[in-house]
Amino acid sequence: MALLSAQQRMGAAALILAASTVLSRLMGLARDKIISWQFGAGGESDMYFAAFVVPDIINYLLAGGFMSITIIPLLTRRFQEDEADAWRFFSCVFCWMAAASTLLTLGGMALAPWLAQAVAPGFTPEQWARLTFFMRIILPAQIFFLCGACITALLFMRRQFRVPALAPLIYNGAIIAVGLLLPWLATTQTAQAALPAGLLAHMDGMTGYCVGVTLGAALGTFVLPLRVAGQQGLRLHMEWRHPLMGRFLLTALPLMLGQTIMMLDEQFLRVFGSLAGDGTVSLLNYARRITQVPVGLVGQAAAVASYPFLVALLAQGDTERFNSTLRTALRASVALIIPCAFCMAATSWPILGVIFQGGRFSLADTLATLPLTRIMLAATPFWIIYMVLVRAYYAHGDTITPAVTGSIMTALCIPMYYWWAVPNGAWAIAALSGLSVSLYVLWLVGIWIRRHGSGAFTGLTGLAARVIFCSLPATAAGWWVSEVCMRSFTLSPILKACVVLMLGSCAFMALFLPLAWQTAPEALEPVLQRLRRRRGTA
Repeated sequence: MALLSAQQRMGAAALILAASTVLSRLMGLARDKIISWQFGAGGESDMYFAAFVVPDIINYLLAGGFMSITIIPLLTRRFQEDEADAWRFFSCVFCWMAAASTLLTLGGMALAPWLAQAVAPGFTPEQWARLTFFMRIILPAQIFFLCGACITALLFMRRQFRVPALAPLIYNGAIIAVGLLLPWLATTQTAQAALPAGLLAHMDGMTGYCVGVTLGAALGTFVLPLRVAGQQGLRLHMEWRHPLMGRFLLTALPLMLGQTIMMLDEQFLRVFGSLAGDGTVSLLNYARRITQVPVGLVGQAAAVASYPFLVALLAQGDTERFNSTLRTALRASVALIIPCAFCMAATSWPILGVIFQGGRFSLADTLATLPLTRIMLAATPFWIIYMVLVRAYYAHGDTITPAVTGSIMTALCIPMYYWWAVPNGAWAIAALSGLSVSLYVLWLVGIWIRRHGSGAFTGLTGLAARVIFCSLPATAAGWWVSEVCMRSFTLSPILKACVVLMLGSCAFMALFLPLAWQTAPEALEPVLQRLRRRRGTA
């Protein structure tokens, strides 16, 4: 099996991952729509969202989300030198990941009653019991996530992005399907005759969604990548020692031990939200899901796809092209995310109406989520900068700086969450979330400039200022149209939200585009280039 069996350009890889991200986000929003429709804000939904705290922390502890970053440079170099030994190294990493994830998962399941009280201190004893049940269903998913991350890293190294792109689609599809079908199956005569009454009693509510999490993780992130890698010559066997494990651990340990504010941001919303009243966990989660959509669409695909290429540029010693690529990625991402965030802030009411309102998610829930969404949107440009910049750090082999600075920011924020944000309610928790993320990213930017110069950020501040200048009047127009129409139209709620969303977005674009054409044309350049290519092809 050749090392580079699928020679794809970075743009093609980013396109594949971007398409996957779009579909995955849409499925995620559909999943959240179904959950909010069935359960609203509070009760079952609070416990469901809180059930992810411990599994996610296990994933962070084993650096599952960073597996491609830690293993790709070492594995790439080893394949070039000795393919047989590279497979031994890969097998060693896989075996230790499987063993560690299994032990932590079993420990989490055994300690679930006590962990439930720790991650949701504001819940009642009845809620803790239900949360314990949910956690024990979701925890095994981490074994599949973490072992699958090893296989996915191998596919990324080979520039094979199609199979990893399917994983989130299968994952979200399984959650939706099982979440809807399991309660229905529990009512069938066959199930009632074959299953104990005690088990049937637990198959209602959000149990199906929890089962779907583990099933989706098994199928999408582990079984499918493993099958494809096996068809292409995967050599996996029991291996517990390898000379490169020391270097691998030196790279991975900062990511394992450094619990940065970016990793724990969502968990803080859940933990401290449980102390701020019933329904707060759900409202904060719904608001965050909305604000993370543009972050994922703009930054995630490009950042993940670009990392192997950034590593290659540094390996070739081409620092000039490295800085140029990083600068281009930062400028394009910031120029796109700022107007997107402003437009979403202006049209947040109809957006929430389209995605969440209905069923048990009432108009009051929508209005309660509205300010939280707008507060969190303010930090989205910093999320984008982080996603691009942190991979530049990792390409340099520096996992320590992001981990240490992020851990310090986490330690500073915990008392502020407890003593200031919780007493002031959900808006303060959302505000502290955005502020901590923004300050952390600015800290990383400052360190990068001091070490590597400001070349990657040349012109970025001026571009951001011009785009903000263009966005402000457009936001005022979009907000006014949205507010007036949402209060005056007498259509059905979902139809009204759709119509107003379209009108508010058009009002925003009607002002933003001509202003940007005059003052920030580089913000429109990616779109103009695509139009030119299409015109030339036609």
